[in-house]
Amino acid sequence: MSAPVDVVLPCLDEAAALPGVLTALPRGYRAIVVDNGSRDGSAEVAARHGARVVHEPRRGYGAAVHAGLLAADAELVCVLDADGSFDPAELPALVDPVARGAADLAVGRRRPVSAGAWPWHARAGTALVAALLRQRGVPLRDLSPIRVARRDALLDLGVTDRAFGYPLELLIRAATGGWRIRELDVSYAPRAAGTRSKVSGSVRGTLRATRDFAVVLRTVGRPR
Repeated sequence: MSAPVDVVLPCLDEAAALPGVLTALPRGYRAIVVDNGSRDGSAEVAARHGARVVHEPRRGYGAAVHAGLLAADAELVCVLDADGSFDPAELPALVDPVARGAADLAVGRRRPVSAGAWPWHARAGTALVAALLRQRGVPLRDLSPIRVARRDALLDLGVTDRAFGYPLELLIRAATGGWRIRELDVSYAPRAAGTRSKVSGSVRGTLRATRDFAVVLRTVGRPR
């Protein structure tokens, strides 16, 4: 498409993955790397590879994504993990239904390319949360960190979670607002060597994510 698309990449210690991710972005897709307190030089690596770097001192996935949305100025915005597990070349397929007006939100359904790409415990936890979402009218099989929507519409949702519960709250609020949500298959590869998952990579991360999800499910309104 001719209009530029901004790509928000929340980032915490992803220096090893960033060169591959940033160089793989399609033409016209502008990287906004939101550094969330990295200690491995991620911000400098991102800048060297042409990304716009935003610093968000408040720790949390939601805080980083929200800072990226505020910094973006394109009509369409993608959110993409910076760990190398997704192929940026697949972003246009997600952008297309939103750009054509066929969907308000496009999200990726992860399809692992190898047995080790998605640990069984993380996959099981995601399946459980997705099942709970479907009970509340959110038509998804995955809680994927790759998605596309219009910037102003995302901000107007009023998502308040600034931690791991951010994507869950976003999906519930979008469904409550009658958004047309499309889920498309995307490839899911192992993270780049030298990076670690903030959720499934540690017991602490898993427990924090579970806590954040539980709060959102308990407090955010049900879709009509």
